Amino acid sequence: MKFWRTVSTQQNSCNFRKIFMAAFGSLFMPEMAITWFDGDSWSPTEVVASDSISFHPGAHVLHYSSTCFEGLKAFRHADGSVKIFRMDKNIERFAQSSRLLGLPEIDKAQTQQMIESIVRQYAADVPEPPGSMYIRPTHIGTEPAIGKAAVPSVTSCQYILLSPVGDYFAGGDKALRLLVDDEAMRCPPHMGMIKSGGNYAAAMGPILNAKAQYQADQVLFCPGGDVQETGAANFLLIDGNQIITKALDESFLHGVTRDSILTLARDLGMDVQERQLSVDELLERAAKPGCEAALSGTAAVLAPVGTLIYKDKEYKVGNGGIGATTVKLRRALNDIQWGKAEDPHGWLTHL
Repeated sequence: MKFWRTVSTQQNSCNFRKIFMAAFGSLFMPEMAITWFDGDSWSPTEVVASDSISFHPGAHVLHYSSTCFEGLKAFRHADGSVKIFRMDKNIERFAQSSRLLGLPEIDKAQTQQMIESIVRQYAADVPEPPGSMYIRPTHIGTEPAIGKAAVPSVTSCQYILLSPVGDYFAGGDKALRLLVDDEAMRCPPHMGMIKSGGNYAAAMGPILNAKAQYQADQVLFCPGGDVQETGAANFLLIDGNQIITKALDESFLHGVTRDSILTLARDLGMDVQERQLSVDELLERAAKPGCEAALSGTAAVLAPVGTLIYKDKEYKVGNGGIGATTVKLRRALNDIQWGKAEDPHGWLTHL
């Protein structure tokens, strides 16, 4: 089973240019950290080539989607040091996803050691801001058994991939177009808290249809009129000094970036409201001058939303452009990640 191409940057301008021009997450460092669970215990961590991995074609993950993953980043600071952002929060969610999928319990201390050691090994290859090293812990069920559709995999594999990435907005920061769907849901409600490939796969069809029919960038899933999340990010409505977003429950992903942005918004004195938001309220507020909307996630941090499409009609969010508060909040988070501002919440792990 092959991965995409790998790259060793070696800190030269030609390869940095390659990173910033490549599709986000399409380049990988040549090695990864890996461990295997044999049904009783996890094996010692190894560092192996990241361009291949071997397991049986009948592996549980290939037939019953027993897979979860995380996405976090390491950043290079001006003094040359490398810091990992909110690793503890991501590991906790990784453990939760594994547990909810019935995968073997991960060893959180080992997972942290795996992340730190492989990032330390490639610390010289972490790009300078606005680039970063994207870190992808992954956990898959490996038991070769195609008769276990309703039974968890006894064995599994955990590995840590590294992908040097450039600026997510290198092609130009633009306000996104969202199709508001008040019927479909991104995934079954009990699966929402799990960062699993199956949830992204379930959203793929609606997203492709929205792109083809409405030239939308994403679908905002609002089953029964309840504004939840898009196929790959949490949704935030910014109305003056208020930020409104769905209260945490098991139906959608508890984003680490979402939590970070809301924390910084409270630090700035904003009124953060985690509650139910209906499609009707969303459209009513979006029409107000100065209103903003944004999507939060590890890759883009905070991406502006300029247009909502609902029942074949387009609604501008505010002036349809990029809102000042969205930019301010994204900059506040980036400044902490890049070492340009203090880290009052202790989010950065120094290698």
